[in-house]
Amino acid sequence: MGRRPLSATPPSVGPWDEVLAPIYRQLRRDSAIIAELEQDVDSILQAAEALPDGAVTLDQEKRVTWCNRTASTHTGLNLATDRGHSIFNILRAPEFGKYAQQQRWPEPLVLHHSAGNVERTLLVQLTRYGIGHYLLVTRDITQVEKLETTRKDFVANVSHELRTPLTVLLGFLETLYDIPREDISDEQRQHYLDLMITQAKRMQAIVADLLTLSTLESSPTQAGLPVQMSEVIHKALQQAHLLSAEQHVFVENIDENLCIMGIETELVSAVSNLLTNAVRYTPKDGTITVSWYKTEQGLACYSVQDTGIGVSPQDLPRLTERFYRVDRGRSRSTGGTGLGLAITKHVAMRHNAELTIQSRLGAGSIFALEFAASRVCHPPRQTHPKRPEY
Repeated sequence: MGRRPLSATPPSVGPWDEVLAPIYRQLRRDSAIIAELEQDVDSILQAAEALPDGAVTLDQEKRVTWCNRTASTHTGLNLATDRGHSIFNILRAPEFGKYAQQQRWPEPLVLHHSAGNVERTLLVQLTRYGIGHYLLVTRDITQVEKLETTRKDFVANVSHELRTPLTVLLGFLETLYDIPREDISDEQRQHYLDLMITQAKRMQAIVADLLTLSTLESSPTQAGLPVQMSEVIHKALQQAHLLSAEQHVFVENIDENLCIMGIETELVSAVSNLLTNAVRYTPKDGTITVSWYKTEQGLACYSVQDTGIGVSPQDLPRLTERFYRVDRGRSRSTGGTGLGLAITKHVAMRHNAELTIQSRLGAGSIFALEFAASRVCHPPRQTHPKRPEY
């Protein structure tokens, strides 16, 4: 009877039946309520574990009593070893100590914290609950902070890039407006107008590239249609020859029958950008090799190799950043906007492709787009025009 008091009233207790029966019924009801409460507690704990934010409960001395997995990730807390330890031993930043010692916490605190080898920016909020207990909520805003920094840098860069041609335009306009017509020669006036047109076209190119980037970022990714890449590349080569003005040697290795699924307008932009960069950064009499082929792994690869000025190792990781230039003066003199590689990278991402860059300072570069094998397709059924002559 002592081992299973809730199963049923003990048999053969005689006159005690009337006393024990209601006690056992009450015990069974209490047992059911306790089991239900335990299920509720388990559900609450599971919900707390599923929270996208971190949650840490503290006692009145601000010692850790519990935390969910997210909080462990954010702060580096190990509940098995850190339970009962002060939260100030975990979050050691002086600004957190000052924040937590306040009597009220109307605003959250932005806290830079290192857990292991990972640097995070956390938004932490402390609040009271129950009697003498505290709840610490953490939110990882590392990515949000990076995006905000990127946005600020982007706005600053756009302002800087547009301010230069605008300053030139305004300067020449003021000059032409203030100087009497008879005091300036026709040749000088024409020179001013030519420079103004150049700067206006530069601003137009920047705005066009910004609109292209905006479209790539905001429009949904599509599988697209079969694209005859050899035609796209040959058209881009026509433009490259014009830009080169016969100052470079072009070598072509193009598979005329290799096609991929994609958005042709986007691929045209990526193909042209890599070719244009090669022309701009390759000295006179340099060689530019353009290849379009299928690799042994079944990938479709477009590569542009040049014998140009090359890129130093410290600059390589930043080449696809918006407005980043290795040589700002040279880029502006050749008409670059600083957005070409950023656009190419976005096009690559939207086409299951990878943009790879190999370069050595003074020894040239290889820019390549490798498209996934799943993008390779049969050529579209249409009559293609004859390959253009340069």
